Amino acid sequence: MYFWLCQHIEPSKVHPMIRTRTLISLLVFAVSISLFAQEEFPKPGQMKPNMTEFWLPQPTVVTPGSADCDEPVPAPSDALVLFDGKDLSAWKSSREGEAKWIVSDGVFTVNKGTGDIETKAHFGDFQLHLEWKVPATITGKSQARGNSGVFLQGLYEVQVLDNYENKTYANGQATSIYKQTAPLVNAMKKPGEWNVYDIIYQAPTFKEDGTYRTYPYVTVIHNGILVQNHTRINGTTPYIGLPEVVEHGDGPIKLQDHGDPSEAISFRNIWIREL
Repeated sequence: MYFWLCQHIEPSKVHPMIRTRTLISLLVFAVSISLFAQEEFPKPGQMKPNMTEFWLPQPTVVTPGSADCDEPVPAPSDALVLFDGKDLSAWKSSREGEAKWIVSDGVFTVNKGTGDIETKAHFGDFQLHLEWKVPATITGKSQARGNSGVFLQGLYEVQVLDNYENKTYANGQATSIYKQTAPLVNAMKKPGEWNVYDIIYQAPTFKEDGTYRTYPYVTVIHNGILVQNHTRINGTTPYIGLPEVVEHGDGPIKLQDHGDPSEAISFRNIWIREL
């Protein structure tokens, strides 16, 4: 710092008193910055949820070009169908036992309070298709409005939320990598209409010490619009705290029972292609 000051201040052009005070002020500032830089981030137990939220900039609203789909598009021939409209035989409770969500009229709906559900099969790299909607009569605001989530390999959440004219923190809105990366745009359809997610996921690899050799990456297309473009996932996606690296192998697709008070969210036409 002293060397920098000598290089950038010409003593002959500055009054001695001003020169002395300026040097002292700059040195105090430099010491303050140094001490601040040495402070540690809050530990997970000391953190609050809003410490990992950012509200600005809000993603631009883009109206999807396609109308609401009355019937789901059939799965491709090489896909593994995870829900065919009949039962949840490909799923189980994340707690224990069979999945307890409600199947009716070709869709299944979150049975609030019964817990998350996840696929019995585990996956590495994949292309995942699913469709979801909230009721036209949905209530609530911000995060308490049709909240759920798609957890890739059971760890990394792509947010599910009704963000049609519903403002929330940008890295917590629909299709965000939760608490990490906001979507490029907001491509939500109105409540009562089906939203379509197409997710292309590249699983991480790990070094011997358990850290990432290669990070997980995800691309998300929402209602035909690219909203995550080969986005790096920095670790787990907790509600409170910063991302953590957890070494793992193949994992399930998990859907979240968030437990918010608004009316429950429904899903249909879920299939996956292993890559």
